[in-house]
Amino acid sequence: MTEVAASRHRRVDARLALPAAVAWVVAIVLIGIPPSSVGGVAGAVAGVCAAAGGGAAIWEHCRRRRAGADPDAGADPDAAPDAAPDADTARARWSGAVAPALLITAVVAAAVALAAPARAPAAVAAALDGVPVEVRVQLEVTAMPGEASVPARLVAIADRAGTSYAVSVPVRLLGVDAAAREPLGTTLEATARLIALEPGDARLALIRPLGDWQPTRDPPPLLAFGDQLRERFLELMQIFGGDGAVLLPGLAIGDTSAVPDELDLAMKHSSLSHLTAVSGANCAIVVGLVLALGALLRWPRTVRIGAALGALAFFVVLVTPEPSVIRASVMATAVLIAVQTGRPAQGLPILALAVTSILIIDPWIARQYGFVLSVLATGALLVLAGPLAERLRAVMPAPVALWIAVPLAAQLACQPVLILLQPEIPMMGVVANILAAPAAPIATIVGMVACLLAPVAPWLATAVAAVAWLPSSWIAGVARVTAELPGALLPWPEGALGAALLAAVTLGLLVALGVPWAPGSPRRRRQVRLVACSLVVVVMGATAGADTVRDRVRPGDWTIAQCDVGQGDAVLVRDTGRTALIDTGADPEAVRACLDTLGVAQLDVLVVTHFDLDHVGGIDAVIGRVGTVLTGPVGEPADQATLDRLAAAGAAVVDVRAGDTGMLGSGRWVAHWPPDHRGVEPGNAASLVIEVRPASDCTGCPSLLALGDVGEGEQRTILAGMTVPGLTLGAVDVVKVSHHGSADQHPELYERLDAVVALIGVGADNTYGHPASSILDVLAGGGATVLRTDQHALGLVGGSDDGLWVWTERGAPEGVGARR
Repeated sequence: MTEVAASRHRRVDARLALPAAVAWVVAIVLIGIPPSSVGGVAGAVAGVCAAAGGGAAIWEHCRRRRAGADPDAGADPDAAPDAAPDADTARARWSGAVAPALLITAVVAAAVALAAPARAPAAVAAALDGVPVEVRVQLEVTAMPGEASVPARLVAIADRAGTSYAVSVPVRLLGVDAAAREPLGTTLEATARLIALEPGDARLALIRPLGDWQPTRDPPPLLAFGDQLRERFLELMQIFGGDGAVLLPGLAIGDTSAVPDELDLAMKHSSLSHLTAVSGANCAIVVGLVLALGALLRWPRTVRIGAALGALAFFVVLVTPEPSVIRASVMATAVLIAVQTGRPAQGLPILALAVTSILIIDPWIARQYGFVLSVLATGALLVLAGPLAERLRAVMPAPVALWIAVPLAAQLACQPVLILLQPEIPMMGVVANILAAPAAPIATIVGMVACLLAPVAPWLATAVAAVAWLPSSWIAGVARVTAELPGALLPWPEGALGAALLAAVTLGLLVALGVPWAPGSPRRRRQVRLVACSLVVVVMGATAGADTVRDRVRPGDWTIAQCDVGQGDAVLVRDTGRTALIDTGADPEAVRACLDTLGVAQLDVLVVTHFDLDHVGGIDAVIGRVGTVLTGPVGEPADQATLDRLAAAGAAVVDVRAGDTGMLGSGRWVAHWPPDHRGVEPGNAASLVIEVRPASDCTGCPSLLALGDVGEGEQRTILAGMTVPGLTLGAVDVVKVSHHGSADQHPELYERLDAVVALIGVGADNTYGHPASSILDVLAGGGATVLRTDQHALGLVGGSDDGLWVWTERGAPEGVGARR
């Protein structure tokens, strides 16, 4: 294809897309304003934009009348790309886009202003005023359980005086067992406390119950039927085994509740997790099947369109209205309406219309990752996939080029945003998507059919599900294999800086490939591409390259890490890609530096052993980065405030007592202290004592016992197995010595543990006499290698077939094999 033909082929209608993008950015900014001010600011923005947009529209109308021609007049679409567009024509095109952008922005800003008062009514705002108060609340469940909470809508709130207020506020509720799977539309009631979330969050608050939730009303029949379908489908898949059985509900209806952590992580690391998020492909399948059935039965077009819309609405109920589902369903609805009215339906304008409509209906969806990724992926398929396929056709057949271009375009568009969630680039993502592509539609379509058949013809549903199980298993296998390949993940800087750097690299790659086409002479285009390639090399070398060099010096395959946070504790534990942090030390900057050094962006588990400053003072460094918090007894109001801050940032707070257990990757943790009674006062004596053991088939993976700050008396009780019947201690590979190595220890405990490595978090020249010579003698007598932060700074522990190894940032510990 010639340059001229390629340029003409790539022209897209962006007249509505650019105003929609501007309005989207404005919505992102406005919803981040505190609830008390957002209405007034948004109203002012709406007024200014409306006035400016009206003025721009009048000016454009007058300009056109004076010119006596369309602003595109004189612009020959067949002109050679080397021909520079007339300056007046270019200015006319830009001026024609100003008025729509301002007017659409005004509408979206007005939607924010109008929605703000109902989003934070006075009765709810009073409960979020910073002083914890108990209120009686009623909620309706609006989505399936997440990892930390359940999306819901607060429909009524009663103050202490018993006065009830009807409201409609999006919230997240805690204290509902995910396994219970409360059906959508169920109304729950409890006495609870409200915890304010960040202003830009799609939900206004977290609801923490002070007792058990009580269902007060069943869901409407349609919602109940959808929940029954999901339940029957999940029960049906229990007949089958392996990864295919647990993954198929995610592929077919977006239900990932049965997917184990290690498979979920493999799907993310192979860039295949989008297959379990219901999107436009699923909606297109539903609509296409209904339209095809209608055509086969010779239904009139109006009936076919109506049936497709009805099926689409039920599908949204079945899979729950997640942001990507909302975007896809609105686009599908717009296409169906266009078909009904006989108008052409172009992809980019339809996407822009969908984005604008959704922002007007619910502006607070603007920052949700599911919505952002869904829009970016769809836009990339519409704008980038074609040009990329054209470039790839130069070196491969056209079908193969398109096969590669589709996942490549989606990954290029979404990866800068995904960096905000996980600072790693899945280098095998495109390969994994290419391998999974043939199986995905089969698993999706056949799985959906099996789901619909499950309640009416179980035997037939089983046979159909067996067919879908095969491609589902293939996708799971692709995810596991590609995620474990060497170099599958490329480390990358986290946060906004990392996203900006990756966006620059992506733009440079596209320009280097000639996508989008750059105007000017061939020599000028070569110069631009050379500059783009240089930019990519420089940024990659300064980011991923630098991380690789650092990992050459500091081992990256550690399992346990002791951060140097001075006089305090901060110990990291990894297992199968999941990471836990035990305490945060006293200084946020110190623990933040440690996490950044080790490339830890997200924490699956945070263990708060107790609330002394040297264990929770650095909590600011992990706010918003934690999935689950394990905590012992709460004492002062400030302790509860700390947990509330973590919960408000999205963490699930779990109160733990001796005997409680849970999973960390493929390993398991168990609590040995404190006992489940009120005889232990909060503080050192009530420190949470956690043991983490890897899976039995994990060769060389070290086990850990973290003792918090418990003293000799508590250690005696733990050793005697008096906390919980049957709960006893065995030998471990690594022990986190209690209370920074104070003299208040029980030697027999450490003899029983027989640890190979002992960790002591202690500040240099501390005035407490830590660590005491008595405990050092006990550890030395048992042959343990002692890693002290005052002498060794950062310390890493790992394992292999040859046993444990240690690495220290400073100094040389004696004992087990060391990597220096």
